[in-house]
Amino acid sequence: MNQAGRRACEAPRTRLFITLPLRTFLLQKRMDSGLMKLETRVTTATNTLPIHAMNGERGSSGSDALAITTNTQDVGRHQASSIRFSQIPSSRVSINTIMEDRRMSKTEAVTETAEYAALIGLDWATEKHDVWVWDTRTGEGRHRVVEHTPEALSAWLTELQTRYPGQRLAVCLEQSRGALISALMGHAFLTLYPVNPATLARYREAFTPSRAKDDPNDAQLLAEILRLHRDKLAVWKPDDIQTRTLTFLNEERRKAIDLRTKLTLRLQAALTLYFPQAIEWVGVHLYTPLACDWLLKWPTLAAIQKAKPQTIRAFYYAHNCRRPDQVEDHLQTIARAQPLTQDAAVISAYQLTVQMLAKQLRTLHHSIAEYDRQIAQLFAHHPDAPIFNSLPGAGPVLAPRLLSALGTNRDRYLSVQHLQTYSGIAPVIERSGKECWTHWRWNCPKFIRQTFHEFAKNSIPYSAWAKAYYESQKKKGKGHNAAIRALAFKWIRILYRCWKDRIPYDEGRYLKMLKQRGSELANVIAQQPQMA
Repeated sequence: MNQAGRRACEAPRTRLFITLPLRTFLLQKRMDSGLMKLETRVTTATNTLPIHAMNGERGSSGSDALAITTNTQDVGRHQASSIRFSQIPSSRVSINTIMEDRRMSKTEAVTETAEYAALIGLDWATEKHDVWVWDTRTGEGRHRVVEHTPEALSAWLTELQTRYPGQRLAVCLEQSRGALISALMGHAFLTLYPVNPATLARYREAFTPSRAKDDPNDAQLLAEILRLHRDKLAVWKPDDIQTRTLTFLNEERRKAIDLRTKLTLRLQAALTLYFPQAIEWVGVHLYTPLACDWLLKWPTLAAIQKAKPQTIRAFYYAHNCRRPDQVEDHLQTIARAQPLTQDAAVISAYQLTVQMLAKQLRTLHHSIAEYDRQIAQLFAHHPDAPIFNSLPGAGPVLAPRLLSALGTNRDRYLSVQHLQTYSGIAPVIERSGKECWTHWRWNCPKFIRQTFHEFAKNSIPYSAWAKAYYESQKKKGKGHNAAIRALAFKWIRILYRCWKDRIPYDEGRYLKMLKQRGSELANVIAQQPQMA
């Protein structure tokens, strides 16, 4: 091959090096001396990837993406932020130490591979799944497509058990929740390794700058990640069935609340077009049974004005609205009311819309009540319930949500910093040269972040130190949401320790510790009036 052809063949490798930091580039040059193969070079781009943080929704953690580690995640060193980590010893080591560690890691990976008869990469889809099976004994791989039907999945799993009787298999897939992982989790011979979708995407782009993508190749890359970088992955360990049921109920209940809000806003908009008086007569909460029943019985002003006063009065009494002065005021207002519009087209069309939305809200109200009943029943019998019931301001809604956020596996979060970053409460810091930018985490489990944020807000009226800390953040110029996130950051540290030690929270004990440590919050709390 001539020189021009050799340069053309080496162009993709050069392009890969350009994307790496200088320190990694120097390390790669030493690898060229024959210490490691080209396959091991990918480790320099993934050796700091905390894929174990992949514990929730798909694509939930921005720090899990396959990328070169920068100062972005180094939250504790930014003094301008109101959220700080405890000091952590420096992790910088020499190049020789890194090379020696990598040799040991590769030896350990080979030893661990012997535990599995095959490593499987599974690229899932809604209709079919591309599978790449790499046999650890022969080193050969084969591809096949499995349809997404219960029968096809069962037949494929039976085939694997027949081919590898009594042996364990490892599966790598871009899913930690969904129909596929639910179908696989019941088989003891499978060990599941979920990865963040961004991990596979950036791993693919590292060797394919053109960004060409194909499902069979993705399945092969997943098996390769499992084969070469399994020490960076975490085995998927689901919570017990009681905790998982509670988690799903909490999430579905929140979706029902969001749907209720959406339908209520639509109902309010429809009434504003032709019957705005109804909002005053039934109350601003249009999702209540009183409002829905009213609009189903009298969807227009003409309909309510034809009703007898005794009928309207009986309706209010039947829905526990028994204040005589309020009822009589509504009766007089109804008699004097004037229609907003006489346009029959608007009235006839939006009358049907209002009744449709009222029926949906009526059904949704009963469903949310059933969610609340089942959540309360499960939570009351959960062994960790006393821990979360002891939290000030948690209540019957947030206490089960906090339990679901932490789960029952005490080894899930390696440290409190892991929980703070995974939940999205800890900020992200980006540094480049003289520039420094602090912002919140965009890629995280939104429901978990919302849970900690809402709990921190609700704790302010019930916790003396939480109120003092929030007010101190506001005095420093922080906005409301930034101050709430800073408070949630501190609450996570407390909650994590209670959860780890399996002990309820004690407000008096914590205030005593603040005083012993000479905290500024203790002085602020001493000047505040005693909370009821």
